[in-house]
Amino acid sequence: MSLLITNIKQLIQVHDYNTTIIKGSDMKKLPVIENAYLYIENDTIIEFGDMSDCEGFDAETIIDATGKLVLPSWCDSHTHIVYAGDRTSEFVDRINGLSYAEIAKKGGGILNSAKTLQNTSEDELFEQSLKRLNELIAMGTGAVEIKTGYGLTVEAELKMLRVIKRLKQESLAIIIPTLLAAHAIPEEFKTKKDAYISYITEDLIPKAAALNITNYVDVFCEEGYFSIKDTEAILDAGKKFNLRPKIHVNQFTILGGIALGVKYNALSVDHIEELSDKDIEALKGSDTIPVALPGCSYFISIPYTPARRLIDAGLPLAIATDYNPGTAPSGNMNFVVSAACVKLKLTPEEAINAATVNGAYAMGISNMYGSITRGKKANLIITRPMNHYSEIPYAFAHNPVEQVIINGQVL
Repeated sequence: MSLLITNIKQLIQVHDYNTTIIKGSDMKKLPVIENAYLYIENDTIIEFGDMSDCEGFDAETIIDATGKLVLPSWCDSHTHIVYAGDRTSEFVDRINGLSYAEIAKKGGGILNSAKTLQNTSEDELFEQSLKRLNELIAMGTGAVEIKTGYGLTVEAELKMLRVIKRLKQESLAIIIPTLLAAHAIPEEFKTKKDAYISYITEDLIPKAAALNITNYVDVFCEEGYFSIKDTEAILDAGKKFNLRPKIHVNQFTILGGIALGVKYNALSVDHIEELSDKDIEALKGSDTIPVALPGCSYFISIPYTPARRLIDAGLPLAIATDYNPGTAPSGNMNFVVSAACVKLKLTPEEAINAATVNGAYAMGISNMYGSITRGKKANLIITRPMNHYSEIPYAFAHNPVEQVIINGQVL
């Protein structure tokens, strides 16, 4: 199958050589070709350039993109979209003044989602999750990380992994599974946390690894959840099975999780609403990318990741939705790109870099996804007519996506 897209007003995120991560001041640069074409064979980007050079292509399908923009599909590197039910009642509780911690103490939060998921069949969980995934794709997301973590028992966590595997088989989107081995402490382990850590390290992680579905392990390293000592024990257990860390850190408090993530060569450290100078120093020179989740900050009214400090220190940054039922029930990456500009003070160029190349890096797939580069996979967004890519974050409540192409297939 061959596809030629012509008369593209702006072809965005164009690189002649493979770019896998963008850091610091380079994030302000976003390569664009005006009045461009793009040629695809099967699932691969073959050629692109100025329309004046568009000759000799015998494409089976031609799309005239006059007045429209083409850019890489969004790469959402942090989601929890495999869950059951919703937590609308907690949304109302927050409006009435309850904090995240107060909701958790009364049986809400992660424990609420875990109970619902445990009582939901695997088939029903798959159907609910597939619906969400298809909604994300329609809004321009072509690659998505999906975490477990709402099981809290070995049986339920393995069920989640199997559902994620089925989603990978069903969907054209690129899906990266992550075992969120330690998300919260179940009620029955409240007074014996060490036993729960052993349960995770000696039972859950070996059985999850045996399924050969995920290459990543995650921990909610946070006060009231899992300490640095707990996190290290879990990362050590994951390391035995070659599970690389992608960890939740610094959402409410600074415990030292960023330095620990760097020590264990974490692919990403996510949230970082709180940040110290020591955290920045720990990240410098590492292969670990910080990931900001502005949708979560917006929804539960907590501070936003100090993204400017990270970028101005020469570091890379990715942005993601944190799509989950309790603290960020939206997978709209278009909104996240806008929120990154409005609340994280990123330029449109920085936000798009954070949501494409760097988002792909935070999933370990930027060698093949996240930019318009010859030989990379054709995961693309064709926008509605617009004059400039800055309109994507500007029109924050409008859907800029007209068509989505995943692995060369027009959806």
